[in-house]
Amino acid sequence: MQLLSIAIFYLLIFSVGIWASRRRGGDLTSSGLLVAGRGMPTMIGVLTMTATWVGGGYINGTAEAIYDSTQGIVWTQAPWGYALSMVLGGLFFARKMRRQNYTTLLDPFEQRYGKTAAAILFLPALLGELFWSAAILVALGTTFATVLGFDVGTSILISAAVAIGYTVVGGLWSVAYTDVVQLVCLFGGLCVAVPFAVSHVGGVDVVLQTTAKMPSFPSGNEIWLWVDMALLLCLGGIPWQVYFQRVLAARDEQAAVKLSLWAAFGCLLMAAPAVVIGAVGVAADWSATSLGTAPKSALVLPSVLAYLTPPVVATVGLGAVAAAVMSSVDSSILSASSMFVWNVYRPLCRPSADDRELRLVLRGAIIVIGIAAACLALSVQSVYALWYLCADLVYVVLFPQLVMVLYSKGSNRLGAFAGAIVGLTLRLGGGEPFLGIPAWIPYPLATEDGGTYFPFRTVSMLSGLTTIWLVSRMTAGKSRQS
Repeated sequence: MQLLSIAIFYLLIFSVGIWASRRRGGDLTSSGLLVAGRGMPTMIGVLTMTATWVGGGYINGTAEAIYDSTQGIVWTQAPWGYALSMVLGGLFFARKMRRQNYTTLLDPFEQRYGKTAAAILFLPALLGELFWSAAILVALGTTFATVLGFDVGTSILISAAVAIGYTVVGGLWSVAYTDVVQLVCLFGGLCVAVPFAVSHVGGVDVVLQTTAKMPSFPSGNEIWLWVDMALLLCLGGIPWQVYFQRVLAARDEQAAVKLSLWAAFGCLLMAAPAVVIGAVGVAADWSATSLGTAPKSALVLPSVLAYLTPPVVATVGLGAVAAAVMSSVDSSILSASSMFVWNVYRPLCRPSADDRELRLVLRGAIIVIGIAAACLALSVQSVYALWYLCADLVYVVLFPQLVMVLYSKGSNRLGAFAGAIVGLTLRLGGGEPFLGIPAWIPYPLATEDGGTYFPFRTVSMLSGLTTIWLVSRMTAGKSRQS
């Protein structure tokens, strides 16, 4: 019965995606596929932007952080961090980008620095989208495995195939309309599951008492790490094609700003059920369930659904998580593919390509990048770790680049290259345990486990930004566009 329900849900989403592509058949030029012909209604834009950020990684990761005894509410920064990133993006970046009628995030770089520079900056943007998509898919795979006993790999492949299918057909129009359905399913499904989960552990008072016992605000050297991570999310959440694709699809500048601000509110609202589920996981007596022992942090949301709610409710909750995953993975795949076609293939490989050719290449890129994201997802373990790593790369490399290209008329290609090298070198010097990269720069404020409280990510970003400015000034007049 549960498998049948999920199959019906997937069929519904796929059907909506196909319907959207046919409804907007006249808009399925390359512009229609990439930016919805710049005719995205504001309300649809708000909902699709909210759904894009509120993915499986967002929901599962938030519950995971709340449940983790070393983190709790204070360290669950992603919900408000990403919400604030959209506020900042709307106030300082959306208007500028939409005013210039850009097609992708990389267009201002191509305009200022040349085609080759934009193609190089595509690489960190692509990695960010791949990491994000993998985190989303693994969230669904673990949920299916926990609630249904379904194979993780099969869940990931089926979900990716469905998302790739309707994205190939309708581009941004299909993604936007399916996002609306998925957002309704997500919020409705979690709201149905939360009351049952809360009542299982003794009610709202027990949950509130549990949250009150969680780790307090960090003090001492730990505050530097907290600030570093907070800035990473707030600022590193801005330079994403998945965000600007919706900004650039808005009807005008004012609509671009509005959809950013309203979507920020939507992100905060959608995080609330996940926060409660994480707290329920802490308060639950897992020894009294058929599971017998407390689940791992990454599995707390599906475990709460599977063992602390009735089977029918668990199925509804599973549908909600599936909706969250689908609403984000399709957007990320489309975003990466859009940048490849518009900023790599079109200017460097086939400047004379007509609209039909661009549409064919875009659809091929969607398939290839979707498969790559699914393969990467099969090797992921922690949703939240990969989720942070996504913004980490974008924060250090792309954020200073975006600030300078939009706000500094004197920035040039040599400065951009130098800034990227400096920022990335300083960031990698701090190590990355998740990828097995050891630290080789002796940053201060070392921790007992070999890490550091020093905000080296923010220092790396600021160093890269400063380098762009300095090198651009020193080489003014010497850098020519390719």
